[in-house]
Amino acid sequence: MPLNESFLQELKFKTDIEDIISGYVSLKKRGSTSVGLCPFHNEKTPSFTVYNDTQSFYCFGCGAGGDAVTFIKKIENLDYIDAVKLLAQRVGLQMPEDNSFDESLSKKRRRILEINRETAKFYYNFLVSPQGKAGLDYYLNRGLTANTIKRFGLGYAPDEWDSLLKHLKSKGYRVGEMVDAGVVKVGRNNNYYDTFKNRVMTPIIDVRGNVIAFGGRVLDNSKPKYINTSDTLVYKKTNELFALNLAKDNCSDTLILCEGYMDVIAMHQAGFTNAVAGCGTALTNEQVRLISRYTKEVILAYDADEAGQKALNKAISLFKQTDIKIRIPSLVGGKDPDEIIKKYGRDKFKGMLDGASNEIEFALLDLRNRNNLNTTQGKIDFLNGAIRVLSDVSPIEQDLYLSRLSNELGVDKSSIKIQLADYSRKNKQRQRRNMQKSVVDESIRENQKISYQNNTSIKQIKAEERIISLLLRYPDCIKLCSDFDAEKFSSAFIKRVFKEIISRLNSGLDVDLINFSGILTNEELGRLSGIIARTRESRNAKKEFSDCLAIVNEEYNNANNPSSSDMTDDEFRKLFNKG
Repeated sequence: MPLNESFLQELKFKTDIEDIISGYVSLKKRGSTSVGLCPFHNEKTPSFTVYNDTQSFYCFGCGAGGDAVTFIKKIENLDYIDAVKLLAQRVGLQMPEDNSFDESLSKKRRRILEINRETAKFYYNFLVSPQGKAGLDYYLNRGLTANTIKRFGLGYAPDEWDSLLKHLKSKGYRVGEMVDAGVVKVGRNNNYYDTFKNRVMTPIIDVRGNVIAFGGRVLDNSKPKYINTSDTLVYKKTNELFALNLAKDNCSDTLILCEGYMDVIAMHQAGFTNAVAGCGTALTNEQVRLISRYTKEVILAYDADEAGQKALNKAISLFKQTDIKIRIPSLVGGKDPDEIIKKYGRDKFKGMLDGASNEIEFALLDLRNRNNLNTTQGKIDFLNGAIRVLSDVSPIEQDLYLSRLSNELGVDKSSIKIQLADYSRKNKQRQRRNMQKSVVDESIRENQKISYQNNTSIKQIKAEERIISLLLRYPDCIKLCSDFDAEKFSSAFIKRVFKEIISRLNSGLDVDLINFSGILTNEELGRLSGIIARTRESRNAKKEFSDCLAIVNEEYNNANNPSSSDMTDDEFRKLFNKG
């Protein structure tokens, strides 16, 4: 059940979507809108747009859209009620106390977080007890201090099958809730047992200070070496970064990204309190976007082994799609940061970080290693690769690197510069064509998909979307709907939104996006936001509205005719570009 109208109305008046989003995304004014790099997919050209007049956002790149509540839901990975609560707290509003909303999902999340917190306390208390000596000795032998162990809330899971289960039961938690939290599992015979047994435990804490998951490691060489919490209602490993809750408050403008939890812990103990690690086996787009909210520069301190270098190359490719600067240190003398710090100390490791090369230098070094510069062909292959690398950097950087390459290889700088300019021009044209084609083709595919699924024409789909956009922008058009049957809409989504709008307008209620956040999914809100974002002002809204209704009526009456013969793809491209 949605929240009551008076509360939503007050929340709407006190919330400015640009203020909310600017806390996560760097926005630039562009006329009456603001644009920035989308936080929900990687991009270098801004396609994320904030509309102050409709208090909405829409990304033309990935289709994400909605109001301030939707944005908070997506960016903070919250359900509807918790997102509203967070917004209300920011503007100083109290949530209504009349139980006019369904808080079951929110309550379930809170119970899971409570169980996780109690579980973390249980593991820590067991670690520092006489029975947990094996776990404590493991951490001490790894060089951790008691203060570090406490700061990270490290623990030890007993060598028993149900010790945690019994403990949580004694605290009043139900077994089903423990399973939902991922700390207890169901066996083949419907018997329950602890997920973690005889392992040193690392709690994963989000930026709000909630324990959301755990990582467990064996004390010997038995398999599996690591066990991690599976995805739950409060945890999705692809979205989280270990120790970001600590690193985000560091005064440094840089984050150090490592591979493992122990590397991060060792680095924090050595004073590098801006270190974080991905949760899961490989860095993800979601984690990169999370990093972009807290820093503009990342040092990639990955392991020196083959697996680490493979992960490093993937990380570089992900960061290249953002405006985050990256630097890559040359880690020598150990397989990972933890080992290097133990062998050579903090200062030696700091020198490696300070001497980290940027992405361009790292790529050029890699090219050098792969080509024999003592041969003519080796120089040609190296320069062709270098031109591709340098095509995306600023003119000043290009000039500096071209001077260096010219001196190093004995090739005239102007010749390299001409070839670079030619490659850059062709590459930009190709990228521009590909982007435009991708956006238009995706819209064509989506409309053709809807057309095929609903056995209707592209013309009707466009008319239906225009009816919704006109009704939201010009509510007075409702007077023309008295004889219109909503069942004639081909799209169930349009039908549902249309009925909701009519119902609200007939009741004298607002039809702002915030009023749809509680009844539409994120994907549906994205589609509705896209319709709104592409809305043009109308010189004669009522006539246009009537014309669109006529198209829907006509197409409905001719439902047995071929559904896509009325508009070619080229015609649609022209229509799309106009709209």
